[in-house]
Amino acid sequence: MKKIVISFLILMLAVAAGCSPKFKLFTGQATSPLKESVLEGEGDAKILLVNVNGFLDDKPKSGLLTSKPGSVQELVSNLRLAEQDEDIKGVVVKINSPGGTTTASDILYRELMRYREKTGNKVVALMMDVAASGGYYTALAADSIVAHPTTITGSVGVIFMRPKVDGLMEKIGVDVEISKSGMDKDMGSPFRATTDRERRLFQEIIDDMAGRFYALVQERRNPTRAAMDEIKTARVFTATRARELGLIDHVGYMQDAFAEARKLAGVSEARIVTYRRDQYPNDNPYNTLSSADPANPALVNMHIEHLVPRQAGFYYLWSPSY
Repeated sequence: MKKIVISFLILMLAVAAGCSPKFKLFTGQATSPLKESVLEGEGDAKILLVNVNGFLDDKPKSGLLTSKPGSVQELVSNLRLAEQDEDIKGVVVKINSPGGTTTASDILYRELMRYREKTGNKVVALMMDVAASGGYYTALAADSIVAHPTTITGSVGVIFMRPKVDGLMEKIGVDVEISKSGMDKDMGSPFRATTDRERRLFQEIIDDMAGRFYALVQERRNPTRAAMDEIKTARVFTATRARELGLIDHVGYMQDAFAEARKLAGVSEARIVTYRRDQYPNDNPYNTLSSADPANPALVNMHIEHLVPRQAGFYYLWSPSY
């Protein structure tokens, strides 16, 4: 079967290459430098639009034959460039993410806070379809949070995911022998059932990481005690309910987020700019790509990382959406 698939791909590549002298196998040049692109607006002042999309981690987004920078790398690259431009008076972070690893979420939050502290510029978070768990954690760094009327947000909490294959191994008669230096060295092993002791130890870690999340929500949003009790259930909320709980500031659209950024920056008009590795005709703020070739699309650009199980770990993640 593998030989058939490989042969098919080779054939398709050959056909595409023969039919189009402009054919490119790879697009999305991750090593190309970021360049400023003006999306709309006028004036000397600039508002930078940054996208935070998909699963949050520090790994490249890998497809079958292509890859793009990971969430952490891309955000940090954007903010470092923005620090060098005195005309940039504020940043709008457009978030469409169910979250990701606890560390990546925390880094994104910290880098946005660092940018605010270093430049004195204001940050506005704009939530799209989903800004849950680590996506919401990232938004906490903003001075103001705007959510679309149809946004799903919240899921303030931690989930520990790990694969289990001990039942399958029993069925097929396979075993794994472990030698270890301490009684908890193999805690979380997928090859055997979890003990009660291990469940308690894992819950302590989960509670500690969740406590960090709760503390940031309390510090940055200052919800009432009743609201915080509801938030701690880790459920997701509509934009309307999120505003009632104090998780967000406004329900609106992209232009409302831009207006909020101009207001916080103290400017009446500003150009909306973004950083891209490729230029696009008829570009606009809804374009989430930073690198591609629209005239010569890649033949193969199948992002398959979401089709395989996540590695064991602790996540600020709303898992039903991923």
